[in-house]
Amino acid sequence: MSIKKTTIVGSSFPRVESRSKVTGAAQYVDDMQFGPNLLYGMLKRSERPHALITRLDVSKAMALPGVRVVVTGKDFPGLTGLYLSDRPMFAVDRVRFVGEPIAGVAAESQEIAEQAIKLIAVEYADLPGVFDPEFGASPDAALLHPDLITYKYAPFIFPQKGTNVSNWFKVRKGNVEEAFAEVEAAGGIVFEHKYRVPHVQHVPLETHATVAQMDGNGKITLWASSQSPFAQRNLIAKALGIGHSRLRVITPYVGGGFGAKAGVSMEGACVGMAMRAKGRPVKLVMTREEEFYTTFVRQGLVAIIKLGMLPDGRILAMKNTYYWDGGAYTEYGVNITRAAGYSSTGPYYVPNVWADSKCVYTNHPIGGAMRGFGMPEIHWAIEQHIDRAARQLGLDPVQVRLLNCIKEGQETVTGMIMHPTGLSQCIQKAADAIGWGKPRPASGPHKVRGLGFGCMWKAPAMPPNPGSAATIRFNEDGTALVNVGGVDMGQGTLTIAAQLAAEGLGVPITDVRVNTVDTDYSPYEWQTVASRLTWSMGNAILSAAQEAKVQILEMVAEAWKENPQDLDIIDGHVISYATEESVPLKDIVIYGMQRPDGTWIGGPVVGKGRFMPQYVTPLSAETGQGPRAVVHFTTGAQAVEVEVDTETGQVEVLRMVAAFDVGKAINPDMVRTQMEGGAVQGLSTALLEEIKLVNGKPLNPNFTDYRIATSIDAPRVIESIIVEVPQDDGPYGARGIGEHAMVPTAPAIANAVTDAVGVWIDQMPITAQRVWEAMQK
Repeated sequence: MSIKKTTIVGSSFPRVESRSKVTGAAQYVDDMQFGPNLLYGMLKRSERPHALITRLDVSKAMALPGVRVVVTGKDFPGLTGLYLSDRPMFAVDRVRFVGEPIAGVAAESQEIAEQAIKLIAVEYADLPGVFDPEFGASPDAALLHPDLITYKYAPFIFPQKGTNVSNWFKVRKGNVEEAFAEVEAAGGIVFEHKYRVPHVQHVPLETHATVAQMDGNGKITLWASSQSPFAQRNLIAKALGIGHSRLRVITPYVGGGFGAKAGVSMEGACVGMAMRAKGRPVKLVMTREEEFYTTFVRQGLVAIIKLGMLPDGRILAMKNTYYWDGGAYTEYGVNITRAAGYSSTGPYYVPNVWADSKCVYTNHPIGGAMRGFGMPEIHWAIEQHIDRAARQLGLDPVQVRLLNCIKEGQETVTGMIMHPTGLSQCIQKAADAIGWGKPRPASGPHKVRGLGFGCMWKAPAMPPNPGSAATIRFNEDGTALVNVGGVDMGQGTLTIAAQLAAEGLGVPITDVRVNTVDTDYSPYEWQTVASRLTWSMGNAILSAAQEAKVQILEMVAEAWKENPQDLDIIDGHVISYATEESVPLKDIVIYGMQRPDGTWIGGPVVGKGRFMPQYVTPLSAETGQGPRAVVHFTTGAQAVEVEVDTETGQVEVLRMVAAFDVGKAINPDMVRTQMEGGAVQGLSTALLEEIKLVNGKPLNPNFTDYRIATSIDAPRVIESIIVEVPQDDGPYGARGIGEHAMVPTAPAIANAVTDAVGVWIDQMPITAQRVWEAMQK
């Protein structure tokens, strides 16, 4: 038999959309042409962090020639929000952050729209502001959302009436005070410290961009650079009070997201303007300055960590408090708080835990999803704290992590039994690769080198029942068309979908095409977030492939009078192991096969698949305990080598080693690039990034004053190590890896700086000034 089966899963195929992107053929929202009828949208934004709107006059803007639409919050007063509905499309009676939309204008040109925005008159009565989450959670802070308890929210979110705390996740496990006393009696260490994480921006290459149009039948189409086409349709339709069938969301190629384009930010405003534009399309594209502080930012964090470690390095207790700076609206951020709660100890077995994770309203930009979804922030504190305790006891930080890291069969912080994990392997492999304990000599005078280490875990942060669906249908030439609702924003979703479909069907990957998303035609996908697509959408694809394959094999078996179990599809051909007969798919997947009696069987082959986890259980509101808090955890470790200039405090990262348990690497090269990209983005937040806010006003919304890492800042060497301990319900055992390499990078760098010069930096970013000042003390 000349046909040989090839393995597609586990092989490193090139990205399926790479040619379109490198040649410039790929279409993004702003590339799309809508002709001379296109209107240009702009938003009038608040200049105050917290104030009542005492006067809003749009008459001069409406009278300006060329202005076709002006809308305000009174036109569209509905609230939106993924987990907590607290956010208006336009401010109605008060503003809560600098940059909040107050009105929208659509005009014949960008210049006219800009002029109209300036003509809108707004008068304010200033209100007290809240600019620190720890203070914001106190009774002394001004109340930013008096109606909080009346908002709609998910059953696993716990807003606190009469406060600025929009979610409070609690963990109560064991007895921490008794455990701390036991540690002290045994001669161990009980140590408490406060750590801070600033707001940072995602800075995707493509800013937020949308075009909306309503046709004569009232059907609205939204073209959006979005991670959440279906969630956007759902949330906007609810806020506007329209049926879901009236709103269609199309997502072409997306130029980066990192969480910034999850949920809804400015897309609803564009839809609102289009509803008043009498059939004309309205385009709304964020400037780079707007992108910095008017769309989602990563939440700030104040973390207070208290740890009890026995003399042998065992962690007996942790008491952690997280104050999340959720910003003016916490509709998405409340779930980050929840994720921090059920992950509050980091990837360690700790028998006694007291944790409070609080999402706090402030008059800062809106905090939302960002790569890692709260895990880089809490690990910044946890991983440094463990190093501090280990060093004070004279213990090796790597050995302490090997001793305490969560292992199969142990209880997590919420009482869930840990599934198989390769975390111990990741720790050992990363330590060996970096040459732990063997730092190299410095490159010159006034330079010293240090090694640092960090571990991590992260579960897909999502509701208990987010679903994925997929369909597969064939063309006349035997090629397969895969329809999914997941978005490729640079992470390789289209390629992974093609590989899984090809492997499941038994066809070459070159015979598979995966469509981008159109909610009218694509099957449902909850969101492209949480590093969940390979796992969740992947299972749906395999289910669809299996259904299509069964249709094909049963058809051929009946035509050939054979047992379906003796048939298989290999390289696009159905083959018989019994007779070695074969037939190409192109001859049968549309028109079927002829039986021996001359009649026909079959017809167009269409496979449908779906997947939804059905085993996640609720957690107690008072203790955070429950049988299964999450679907699974991805775990890993990173080691870094840095060099510090003792005269200036400048930190240079020389080498990074990333080791992660991905379950199964569907495309190993893409897994490694995710590790490398995540590590460099983590380095960027560790050393460079911070949105500087003074009384809620951003001071650096531009690339002149806000630096991100470039190729010059990247380490000379990044080594990526793949560990594969299969996930029981993952496609071929796979788990996600998109976010994870970012999580331990910053604390590993901070620990390396400590190893080099003996100072602790408890606030990001680790700037030369902070290092130098700490050395002077």
